[in-house]
Amino acid sequence: MLDVSDLHVSYGAINALSGVSFRIPKGAIVTLIGGNGAGKTTTLRTISGLLRPKRGTVTFKDEAIGALPAHVIVGRGLCHVPEGRMVFSNLSVDENLGMGAYLQRDRARIAATRDYVFSIFPRLKERLRQVAGTLSGGEQQMLAIGRALMGNPTFLMLDEPSLGIAPRLIGTIFEKIVEINRSHGITILLVEQNANLALEVSSYAYVLETGRVVMEGPSDQLKRDPQLRATYLGG
Repeated sequence: MLDVSDLHVSYGAINALSGVSFRIPKGAIVTLIGGNGAGKTTTLRTISGLLRPKRGTVTFKDEAIGALPAHVIVGRGLCHVPEGRMVFSNLSVDENLGMGAYLQRDRARIAATRDYVFSIFPRLKERLRQVAGTLSGGEQQMLAIGRALMGNPTFLMLDEPSLGIAPRLIGTIFEKIVEINRSHGITILLVEQNANLALEVSSYAYVLETGRVVMEGPSDQLKRDPQLRATYLGG
C-alpha cells in the first residue's frame, strides 16, 4: 500500500534521512522505532507532504505522491496524526472533528463517521462542546486520532501517540489503535518511542538510526533480538 524508496531529506546542511526504504502492506500495523533524532518524525512528515525529499520516491496505492501538497495527499486517504497532537486548542471538540472532515462532502457519511469515532472514543461525545485546549493529554490524543478518522483514511500515520499521556490511559489508546485497524481495516504506520508497546501491537518493524534503516523484521522476532533488547527494550 505504501512504498518508500531511497528517501533523502535534509534540513539545510544536515542530513535527516539518508536512503530510507520500506514497504507497508495493506491492512497491517507497521512500526518505526528508534531513538531521538533517528528520523522517525521526518519520515512521516515527508510521506504526508509536509517536507520535500531531496531524492527518493514515496508511492501510495501505486501513485507517486512525493511532489503532491499535503491536502491532496489527505484527499487520497492518507492521514497523519502529528507528534504533540496539534489539536486546535481554541476550538471545541465538535469543531475539531469538523475540521477533520473538511474534504468530505457526503453529509450522511460524515455523520456515520462521527458516530464511529464516538463508538471508539465515547469520552469525546461527553466533551463535545468543551474547548480542546482544556482537555487532558489523553483526551487530546483521542481527539487528534478522531479528527484524522473524520477524513475517512485508508492509511493512518501516528507519531508518538503515548507522548505526554498519563500511564493509565496509554493502554487504552493502544487498544483503540488496534481496534481501528481490525474493525475498519485501516493500515497503520506507527512511530513510538515506547518500543515494547510498538512491537506488541505491530506485525512488522523497522529500526531507524541516524536517518537509516538498520534493522527490520517481524515484530515478535525483533522483540527477542539481543541487540534490540539491549538498546530499546531495557535489556
